[in-house]
Amino acid sequence: MSVSAFSAARHICRRSEWRVTNLKLQKILYLAHMSFVGQNEGAPLVDEPFEAWDYGPVIRALYDAVKMFGNSPIQDIFYGSVRPLDGTPEGAMLSSAWDHLKTSSAGELVAITHIPGGAWAKTYVSGMSKVIPNAAIWDEYRWRVASMSRKEHATA
Repeated sequence: MSVSAFSAARHICRRSEWRVTNLKLQKILYLAHMSFVGQNEGAPLVDEPFEAWDYGPVIRALYDAVKMFGNSPIQDIFYGSVRPLDGTPEGAMLSSAWDHLKTSSAGELVAITHIPGGAWAKTYVSGMSKVIPNAAIWDEYRWRVASMSRKEHATA
């Protein structure tokens, strides 16, 4: 079962102690979504689609809600339909993504999501906001896992 983008965003923001920016949040959510899709046979983590924007994958509704913070840390504006994700598989994936990526800069995360041959790169058209299909995200996950496996075998 997927969760709202706002619930996922609040979970990451809380984990960051409200020190994460919109750009970094969007990239961490995307990478968590990719891992979730890959590990759950295509089932999405978040219920909103990611779009291919200049600086990588973005959930438009989330971007619109937090753009007022610019490149400053996002404050808690997530009310209403936001539900806690602690103790859920979705919350565990988001926490794991935060723990693994929290020391990465926004620029490093943009580079990860812009990998040639990845879902963003295959979808992106300058000046347009095209939805990145979950099937393409799942393909990228499988491609990344296979690539890591080949590297591990080559060094063994």
